[in-house]
Amino acid sequence: MVSIMQDDNQLAYGTPSQRRDALNRMKALGVEAVRVTLLWKALAPDSSEKKKPRGFNGADPGDYPARHWDNFDDLVIAAKERGIAVYLNPTGSGPRWAHGTTGSRLQRSWRPDPVEFGKFVRAAGRRYSGKYVDENGTKAKLPRVDWWAIWNEGNQPGWLSPQGAKVKGVGRIALSPHLYRDLLVAGARALRRTGHADDLVLIGETAPLGEEKAKGPGSALRPGLFLREMFCLNRRYRSYRGRAAEARNCDGVGKLDVLAQFPRLGFGHHPYTKKLSPRKRDKGRDAMTMANIGSLPRALDKIATRTGLLPQDMPVFLTEYGYETSPPDPFSGVSEALQAEYLNEGDYIAWKHPRIFSNAQFQLFDVPPREEFPRDSTAYWFTYQSGLFTARPSAKPKPAASAYAFPLVARQKGANARIWGQVRFAPNGATQEVVLQVKQRGSQSWKISGGLIEVTHSQGYFQTKRPSAAGATWRAVWVEPDRSGVMFSREAVAR
Repeated sequence: MVSIMQDDNQLAYGTPSQRRDALNRMKALGVEAVRVTLLWKALAPDSSEKKKPRGFNGADPGDYPARHWDNFDDLVIAAKERGIAVYLNPTGSGPRWAHGTTGSRLQRSWRPDPVEFGKFVRAAGRRYSGKYVDENGTKAKLPRVDWWAIWNEGNQPGWLSPQGAKVKGVGRIALSPHLYRDLLVAGARALRRTGHADDLVLIGETAPLGEEKAKGPGSALRPGLFLREMFCLNRRYRSYRGRAAEARNCDGVGKLDVLAQFPRLGFGHHPYTKKLSPRKRDKGRDAMTMANIGSLPRALDKIATRTGLLPQDMPVFLTEYGYETSPPDPFSGVSEALQAEYLNEGDYIAWKHPRIFSNAQFQLFDVPPREEFPRDSTAYWFTYQSGLFTARPSAKPKPAASAYAFPLVARQKGANARIWGQVRFAPNGATQEVVLQVKQRGSQSWKISGGLIEVTHSQGYFQTKRPSAAGATWRAVWVEPDRSGVMFSREAVAR
């Protein structure tokens, strides 16, 4: 699995020094790729205006204010220098002039124009094709980006609306899957036109939770429902007919055949469990969290079989995941110890599934609270506190920082403990040496268990089993190649 991290505040909107510090920390933790939201309205001119600027060509990166690209240009250069892959996620919300009009709070995500979005993706594809010369920075060709995702969390109203509506003669239906379908087609065609057809391209980027049925414009949809509706399939994976199909614009499903032109197509998903353990399933039908992540590739396979519009055995990339902590967030967080445990457990669950090719951490630093609200309110803590480090300027490591760098999971199976881990922080491709230590229940002392483990996997994964009674505590110890130092994993209890 590829180790992905996202922290837009640092990488896309921070200062150059903050960006490089964040990339250096990520590299030290073992991050191999960074996911970055390419926010349409942050790049487009006159984003708050109702009318498109006269003469503006959204497909030309040179027509955008040059300074709007600067942070992203700097990022792709700095990441390349550190051997970290960049994958860009062009998404809304877009400029006001590229959205439909509504009088509700959903204006910023309301009916984005797929034609204008396609032009935006063309601009990004051209700029990061490896051929485009930076007009106001280095004056040199910008590095190529060869990993993309199209839109973000289309099943959430904050990113795309209306999610649902009542249609006369049909009833309540999901709308956002059909809006996303048009955006996806436009984005895919744009990437193909700009020389990115052979790149890794992810679709979906779905959120894990939502409502069982389409209730209204602002009600999120569960990903299982969203996926079926995007391909105009009902709960039994049968095609809609008649008025039900007409209301869902099912004639447009055939346009998804553009996806067949991408040999490296994958599906992106965000398997958050909120405050639940990654081993505890959500009760909702069509929810897809880490605990039931196998339901996602099964759904994709059914869609592939029914429609022929997706490849069989489509790879899945988990591209956003994490746990908020308390402290600092008293409303949404788990303890810092649980954050470390749950992140390692999530990695292990993802690693076990043969169709999953990445897992992700969101984010590196906690986001400062919204100080315009009372300190004891949920609005004050509305920002994400899921970092491996506390917010700047303190930037203190949580236990999850070392747990992320050196994951360890212990499972008790009969008279044996099965141990899984990863020397994530160590350079890929080099053999590493790890020793396991165990502390039996009731004991205060650590003892070496078994011999030295030579870790030969290119990304540092290892697994083994050792005889032990249930309830023992385990840790792994990494030894410097020259024996000058050691590093310890978190302590994991085998249950």
